[in-house]
Amino acid sequence: MLRTTTHLTCELDSALGAAWRSAGALKKFTCRAEALQYFAMLQVPLTLRSGVVLPNRVALAAMTNGQSQADGLLGDDELSWLESRAIGGFGLVTTCAAYVARDGKAWDGELGVDRDECLPGLTRLASAISKHGSVGMVQLFHGGVRATQRLSGEQVWSASTWQEDHEDFETPRVATEADILRTIENFAAAAERCEKAGFQGVELHGAHGYLITQFLSPVTNTRTDDWGGDNAGRARFAREIMRAVKQRTSKKFSVGIRLSIEHGGHAKGLDLDENLQVASWLAEDGADFIHASLWRSENMTRKRPSEHPIPLVRAALPKDVALIVAGNIWTYEDAQLAIERGADVVALARPAIPNPEWPKLAKPGFVPNTLPKSPAELAAVGISPTFLGYLRSFKNIVAE
Repeated sequence: MLRTTTHLTCELDSALGAAWRSAGALKKFTCRAEALQYFAMLQVPLTLRSGVVLPNRVALAAMTNGQSQADGLLGDDELSWLESRAIGGFGLVTTCAAYVARDGKAWDGELGVDRDECLPGLTRLASAISKHGSVGMVQLFHGGVRATQRLSGEQVWSASTWQEDHEDFETPRVATEADILRTIENFAAAAERCEKAGFQGVELHGAHGYLITQFLSPVTNTRTDDWGGDNAGRARFAREIMRAVKQRTSKKFSVGIRLSIEHGGHAKGLDLDENLQVASWLAEDGADFIHASLWRSENMTRKRPSEHPIPLVRAALPKDVALIVAGNIWTYEDAQLAIERGADVVALARPAIPNPEWPKLAKPGFVPNTLPKSPAELAAVGISPTFLGYLRSFKNIVAE
């Protein structure tokens, strides 16, 4: 039987009765209740710690798209992209990574949440998402070493300094105490701004090798002061941001964090057990959800290949802290397996590009559109020329 925190209601039973009556369902399940639970799980609403209710268990993961203006103000194409996925039924719609301070900006056309001048556009975006019944959240971001002086006019900085042997690497200066405290305040002020704009929550970007990850990793954080050293010292930056954001926003505003669980890609040197502890600490600090970014949710852990990461993260969290899982979830069966393993919500990134109505269409046997797609096919599902240009920098998305 699938793990669930609520019993299916009579309303769901009625709405899904037709699914049970199908010949395929009759063959697959031994009782009506089991069938209804299987068909309904992704559509069961989820109430977060804050009281925010997600209408279903499918989220649009944050995706960089370069569609806002050069000064960080909201672009019309960015709004259209996010609103289209709210129309498509994604219960949680997360913006792209939005920079909380100019020295953290990493991409051309990146959305800004760093000043009050951004408020009118943010308000328009929050309204566009919520009017379709979706919960809108902003992903709060600082690039650290993965920001760029080309956009900020300042040398990049991080927990420590190091060198990498590739052409576009910018050597970071070591963060001062003032840098750290200022950036914690930047995250808190940005969250307050997002709540004022009408969003229902924020997600701190603590994954993929950006600034929070740079502090968490013993490879990129070699400090010997209170912001480095052991796991508790390296986690202090993330924890202070979480606490500051929770203090600055109302109790009804949701705050979560996206984490890379293990070493991989730009998330260098991360240890499974240390990050399970970090997730637990962040839950103690008030996190409403932890978003585990797994890249491939079907894979077992690197550290212990006989164990899957989803049950491990779930076990590290209190029952009232939601677990969001992302990573190569394309089919209904992929999503259902993640739920069975302990996820409360599945987050789609690349699969949401060619499947704007994935939450509405997903059911057992659903065959989603796959990538790559031609420019014309991508345009037909709401991908602007600007977003298309960005997607061309990745393999196997745009078929030329």
